[in-house]
Amino acid sequence: MTFEISLRIHRPPAEVFAYVADFRNMPRWYQAVERVTATTTTATGKGAQFSMVRSLPGGSARNDVEVTAYTPGEEVAFSSTSGPTPFRYHYLIEPIPGGTRLTLNGQISGAGLPGPFANFDKFAEHLFKQGMNKNLNTLKRILHRDAEET
Repeated sequence: MTFEISLRIHRPPAEVFAYVADFRNMPRWYQAVERVTATTTTATGKGAQFSMVRSLPGGSARNDVEVTAYTPGEEVAFSSTSGPTPFRYHYLIEPIPGGTRLTLNGQISGAGLPGPFANFDKFAEHLFKQGMNKNLNTLKRILHRDAEET
């Protein structure tokens, strides 16, 4: 399944990029992510690797993940290299008047999930996209709240 989600964030692109590109922040805004641990000496940049533990139907699952693209202030992409539900996410950060347009292009498979969860049907696809929208809106709220506190 492929998907694209885009939203406007009233924060500077550099700030949005810095938060999204630091994968250690993911448990704060990505509901299924329980824990992220860097497995290379650098936590950011192309080639950086990390371990991600997610809550999935059937229990917790671990994925090894690698950063596949990293252009400061503009884009960051990563792909799972092991574990269930293989995925690729590409975040594009674009300056717009009054803030940033954040676009997530992604691809994910149900491979490795138990039983009927292994095949994304239209209903499962709808639920997944709804969850990803919720995650990105949580990210947006965090960035707006952090700006108000400074």
